[in-house]
Amino acid sequence: MPLQHMLDNADVLDSINAVDWAAIPGRAGWYSPECAAAGLRDLASATSNLEAAKAASRLAGGGIIHDHSGAVFPAAVVAAPFLLDILEHGRPKAQGAALDLLSCSLTHEPFAGYTRVDTPSVKGVPLCCAIAEQIRARDDALGAQGHGARSLLADTAEHWRFEVRDVAAEYEATAVFGLLGGTFPDGAHAAELHDGRRIIQLAAVTLEIPPNADSDEACLRLIGVPVDRVRAGAVLYPAVCGERVH
Repeated sequence: MPLQHMLDNADVLDSINAVDWAAIPGRAGWYSPECAAAGLRDLASATSNLEAAKAASRLAGGGIIHDHSGAVFPAAVVAAPFLLDILEHGRPKAQGAALDLLSCSLTHEPFAGYTRVDTPSVKGVPLCCAIAEQIRARDDALGAQGHGARSLLADTAEHWRFEVRDVAAEYEATAVFGLLGGTFPDGAHAAELHDGRRIIQLAAVTLEIPPNADSDEACLRLIGVPVDRVRAGAVLYPAVCGERVH
C-alpha cells in the first residue's frame, strides 16, 4: 500500500511507535529519543509547510541529528526507512524535509563511541554506510523523485559496499569476487573487512574488474593480504567512513 494512503491511518504511526527509541544508544545530553519519535510521527502526518518544518526541527535538534553542530546519531539509521518512505510516497510538504534530513544523516559526523551499528547482515557498520545501504536499496524509485533525490543517490555512491562471494590467491595479493554497491574510486584505497565480529583494516584495495550496466558483479584486489585472511560472506567498506568522528 503506498505510504500516501498509509499516512492517513495508524499503520505508519504504529510502525514508528513500535521502535524503542530510548533503547537506541546516543550521546547523553545530545540525543533525544522523544524528539526522534515525535518528529517522525509529525513529519509523516504533516500537511503544511509549517507542520513539516516543526517536525524537521525536532529531528534535526536531537532526534536523529544535531544539525547545528553537524552531528549524527545511531537513531538516524533506524529512522532512514521512515524518511525514505516519506520522500518516496509522502505528502509534498514533508518530502523536502525528509530529503534534507537524509542528506544530513549521511554527511554529518558521529560522536566517539556511537560511530557504528549492527545491521541484519553485518556487525559494526559505520553509520554513514548503514544509511547509504538503505538509500541505495531504493535507487530505482528515488531516481524518479527529481534532482534532489538523484543528488542524494550520487552522494550515497561514495559509501561503497562490497560483498565477497569468492576468493582467489594472487601474487602478493588476494582477488575477491562479489557484488559492489556504490562506486569504488580510482586508485588504491584503505578499507575495512568485516567478517563476523572481526573488523580487519586493509591498507590498499583496488578495483580489478568493474561492474557493468547489467550486473553489480565486480572484482577487488586486496594488496598484501594473504588469501587465508579472507572468506566468502565478508563485506568491505571504505576505511575513511569508519574513521569519521565528530
